[in-house]
Amino acid sequence: MTDADTGGAEADPQTPFPKHWLADVLLTDGGVAALRPILPDDAERLIAFHAKLSERTRYLRYFGPYPTMSARDLKRFTTVDHKDRVAFVAVLGDEIIAVGRYERLLDVGDGRSAEVAFVVADAHQGRGLGPILLEHLAAAAAENGLTMFVAEVLAENRNMVTVFREAGYQVSRTYDGGVLRLEFAIDPTETLVAVRNSRERATEARSVRNLLSPQSVALIGASTDAAKVGNAVLRNLLGAGFTGPVYPVNAENRSVRGVRAYPTVHDIPDDVDLAVVAVPAEAIDSVLDDCLAKGVKALVVVSGGFSDAGPDGRQSERRLVHAARAHGMRLVGPNALGVANTSAAVRLNATLAPELPPPGRVGFFCQSGALGIAILDEAARRQLGLSTFVSAGNRADVSGNDLLQYWDSDPETEVVLLYLESFGNPRKFSRIARRVGRNKPIVAVKSGRHAVPEALAANGVEIDDSIVSALFEQAGVVQVGSIAQLFDCAVLFGYQPLPAGPRVAVVGNSSALGVLAAGAARSEGLEPAKPVDLAAQSTPAQFAGAVTAALESAEVDAVFAVFVPPVSVDVEPYAKALRDAARDTSKPIVTTFLAAEGIPDVLAVRGEDGHPIRGSVPSYPGPERAALALSRAWRYAQWKSRPASKVVRPSGIDSERAAALVQSWLGEGEGRWLTDFEAAELLACYGLRVVEFTPARTEDEAVAAAQALGYPVAIKATREGWRHRPDLSGVRLDVSTPDAVRDAYRALAAASAEPLLHVQKMANKGIGCVVGVQDDPSFGSLISFGLAGVISDLLGDRAYRVLPLTEDEATELIDAPKAAPLLSGYRNAVPVDRGALVELVQRVSALADDLPEVRELVCEPVLASAMGAEITDTRVRIGPEPSRADLGPRRLR
Repeated sequence: MTDADTGGAEADPQTPFPKHWLADVLLTDGGVAALRPILPDDAERLIAFHAKLSERTRYLRYFGPYPTMSARDLKRFTTVDHKDRVAFVAVLGDEIIAVGRYERLLDVGDGRSAEVAFVVADAHQGRGLGPILLEHLAAAAAENGLTMFVAEVLAENRNMVTVFREAGYQVSRTYDGGVLRLEFAIDPTETLVAVRNSRERATEARSVRNLLSPQSVALIGASTDAAKVGNAVLRNLLGAGFTGPVYPVNAENRSVRGVRAYPTVHDIPDDVDLAVVAVPAEAIDSVLDDCLAKGVKALVVVSGGFSDAGPDGRQSERRLVHAARAHGMRLVGPNALGVANTSAAVRLNATLAPELPPPGRVGFFCQSGALGIAILDEAARRQLGLSTFVSAGNRADVSGNDLLQYWDSDPETEVVLLYLESFGNPRKFSRIARRVGRNKPIVAVKSGRHAVPEALAANGVEIDDSIVSALFEQAGVVQVGSIAQLFDCAVLFGYQPLPAGPRVAVVGNSSALGVLAAGAARSEGLEPAKPVDLAAQSTPAQFAGAVTAALESAEVDAVFAVFVPPVSVDVEPYAKALRDAARDTSKPIVTTFLAAEGIPDVLAVRGEDGHPIRGSVPSYPGPERAALALSRAWRYAQWKSRPASKVVRPSGIDSERAAALVQSWLGEGEGRWLTDFEAAELLACYGLRVVEFTPARTEDEAVAAAQALGYPVAIKATREGWRHRPDLSGVRLDVSTPDAVRDAYRALAAASAEPLLHVQKMANKGIGCVVGVQDDPSFGSLISFGLAGVISDLLGDRAYRVLPLTEDEATELIDAPKAAPLLSGYRNAVPVDRGALVELVQRVSALADDLPEVRELVCEPVLASAMGAEITDTRVRIGPEPSRADLGPRRLR
């Protein structure tokens, strides 16, 4: 590629760049690089980078040998204005490994095009740096008003042509001799976003795979003292039978626990994939340097003393993450319990837990290190088999989102369990969980909002519990309220099929327990049939026959077997009867077999390795817990069976005009509330009509407005504090004569101490609703719906969804509030036009998603009737676009 001559003035070397352009990025092999704008101080590093390029790479980039950079070129390449000339460097440690740049073409078209070029060091080609540089350059160009990229590539440079073709852009090509000219718009199309998300998924999954499937492990801080963490982790690594070599690192001893030790990581003669760090916080800097020199791919830091130790430790933790990423590594922790992989090909126990649960098909992510050991003990007690386990501690880098990306493509994992204390990027969580949940159930428990440790609060976002519930429901995540319920659902999802419906057959040898089981099922929204009561003296054959008959019935979707013999009998034949009945069925079976918990030995179907596999029957200590797990499985099955819905944009939307209006109102300010007329004008761009109104400052103006609008009218106060009052003190309705208008005007103007009132055409009588949008620092924007009124406000009867809404989600939002049946003709009332309400929230969704500068929007009341849905008042607040963590080019949190 050639570098365009912009003809512009020389850039000021002190020109500041936008700080949000700094990014840590994941590469295709799971490694990390730092991305930042180039600086004049990079001159020596750029010379070193250029010198290491092969002749072939230099030829393809510069269309000639170009063996050395001239002083003039060096200054030009390193001094940019971050507007018309932008350059990014990818850095590993202190070394530049790739450079990308664009330069505005002032003499082409309207000056909104730029030539783009990049070059990657030979040793780092094939790691995905080209597409990453292109994404970040395109984002910077869009911020600077550019719309088109142009690239000139030698026709023989097939790798570069492939980068542009596979990036998701619509590329046009022209040839001039041996040079290929490519042009493409940089707008973020659906195809482009899909390609970006696919690459993000692959790179994040690969980075986690480096953590969970290493070929070798070094334990830095291995100790000969059995009371220390470094000794415990080594003992567990060796005890699990890790299939690769384990290298203790201890500067004072030649061996630890009988294994040869090395003074530093750098002294280890072979490659090291994973380093587990158990040294004090103040000694970690030198460890990172050694890991960089060794080419370590990932770190697990079990040491404490970071954000868990207070504000000073929080700064140390940020430096740790920055340094680890600058050295090309992902990080679990600090203050982590560790990571584990039970696969026979790996057998990794890099945790502080001495015993792991049996191998299985369940992946578990836990934020709490302290709770991690208890969780693993409980999983082992219930014989819940795990595929992989990660306890992230302070979760400074690797998070639950990364693990979801990994488990999505991991053939060893069929069920995902999450114990969450806070969210790092809830918007991204929602996006990933929706996709993963289509193939694998995700069961999550989130601790109470006041139980978040300070260390995690520093790295996450506290969200209202009702919004978390809405997020989980929208994403298909099975939410439970405790660790016990998490395991109750896990043993059902992990070992039994999903129910096809809510119909439950209760079969057992205890009439009292059968009645309790049926009642528990009914209270959880299931449909139990009359319990099949076997006599207390029933034989195993009779028990098996009753269970089999229930499973074979077309009227049954799941079987609840209860078994508590009144006298001491041999339970093995009964257990075998239940196992055999469950072996070849597509319907789930749950039981309260002797009040056992988890997968009892007598109900386990074992694989070749002797561990429980699918077909094992989960048992619960009581019918309530069994019914809750079964109901969660049915809800998930319902969500999964629904076809994925798409975002639908109603017709008649003028988004360009709306964006222009917002920019003109926003100007250079920090934002403001729009006037009532501005808000109505903005909503009109999206086909949202506010019932016509006219301002009036005198009695005569009020009468004239009423006559122009047509009687009857509403007279409304405009002063803050007088709008939307449930006692109607700020409004007079059905005003039908000039004298009544004058009386209403005088009364409201005097009471509100504000002469400016609104005269509005009367809307159709209906049920008052509230549609709102609130800006959330983590989600972007949330849309809410509820019925208007003081009771709904008091009870918090609002439904929330993350934007943008799909067609089904718009309908679900209307149906979600507890008071929603009032809209469907409750107690013989006339049903409202629900279709009009659905379309209204779809239009509001489109507005909020298109215009991130809209920080708050409230339509209240929206009067819903059989004739439609009419907006009688709206309030809109605009401000500078917030940071949207899940949008734009790929980057690590």
